[in-house]
Amino acid sequence: MVWEAASGRAVHPAISWQDGRTVRRCADLLAEGVFVSPLAAATKVEWILDRVDPGREEVRAGRLRCGTLDAWLAWRLSGGAVVATDASNASCSGFFDLLGRAWNPAILDALRVPDTALPEIVDSEGILGSLDPSLGLPAVPIAALIGDQQAAMMGELRLEPGEVKITYGTSAMLDLNAGPEPLWSMQGTYPLVLWRRGGRVTFCLEGTAITAGAAITWLRDGLGVIDTPADSATLAASVPDTGGAWAIPAFQGLGTPYMEAGARAAIGGLSRATTRAHVVRAMLHGIAWRCREVYDALRADCPFPPPAALRADGGAARNDLLLQMQADALGLPVERPAVLQAAALGAGYLAGLATGVWATIDDVRDAWRRERLFEPAIAPDERDARFAAWQRHVAAARET
Repeated sequence: MVWEAASGRAVHPAISWQDGRTVRRCADLLAEGVFVSPLAAATKVEWILDRVDPGREEVRAGRLRCGTLDAWLAWRLSGGAVVATDASNASCSGFFDLLGRAWNPAILDALRVPDTALPEIVDSEGILGSLDPSLGLPAVPIAALIGDQQAAMMGELRLEPGEVKITYGTSAMLDLNAGPEPLWSMQGTYPLVLWRRGGRVTFCLEGTAITAGAAITWLRDGLGVIDTPADSATLAASVPDTGGAWAIPAFQGLGTPYMEAGARAAIGGLSRATTRAHVVRAMLHGIAWRCREVYDALRADCPFPPPAALRADGGAARNDLLLQMQADALGLPVERPAVLQAAALGAGYLAGLATGVWATIDDVRDAWRRERLFEPAIAPDERDARFAAWQRHVAAARET
């Protein structure tokens, strides 16, 4: 987001993390020794500024502010009194130095974004101000700022190093608690700040299966084989297997471990006997196997013991068949919480800690509830054989 400092009005439509318009720019920067992910906000902010303030006069004069959505929301809710982003959102922005734990001067210089245009980096938990009275709402405190995946980690109470959660949204995001120091990866995963509490930073390692829930909505909107996302479980369960069909859900590229934005989805193994139920079941399997690839990439660079279970949240976590497939693909129990909107819950936990609803994090642990546990139901050798067979088809997505 880029907005006017005086009014808070956005000067250009916001650009989401999945937008690929700056992929080439990121490649050019990498050739110059400046690494910025095309998923991050940094080059998107540059793209907006190049169109609304190419000479950077407005932003240098303090008339324009830049940041991620949390910073803009805090600005608007407080009437401009809160000029802040938390360390987790900052680490996702592309402007952040994980080692210095502050804005990165080299990246700011390369993109011509002055640090004065960016918000202050604060704790994820703490009272920053109150709602602006002009909103006509009670003057309740603004007590938590945190990125959505990091908030989901808090909502799932993944508090110990090595613990993992998966969030099934448009994409599937897997995060591993890395503890007080960042973990560096060569597997297409990336270190981020998990949260900052009391000035102390905890890090996570994150990996992405870029298409997950969006693959299910494509079955509805693009292919027309289901009426609602919930139908995917019922239809897929109506057949015992995929009938030889397979799917690579790469509708927006392949994330971890490939990091190939140009990859495209592929469906194969079709015959005259293939039905829409087989295709839907193959797509659910494809999501589960992609998440297995991401999980393996996270574990490859992790010094901590494997977790006892994976906790799953997000809209697609309602799908019993998908979670059973996930447990089978990982060989790991999958826990579904009573509250699937774990990001909202995690932000609430942090705000509650800041305002005294809970005295300590141990009090918060007592608030979490599991709704169902999915245990692996296939043998390890069968799991490995199925995974290897599916992975042979990934080349079809990478070659398009």
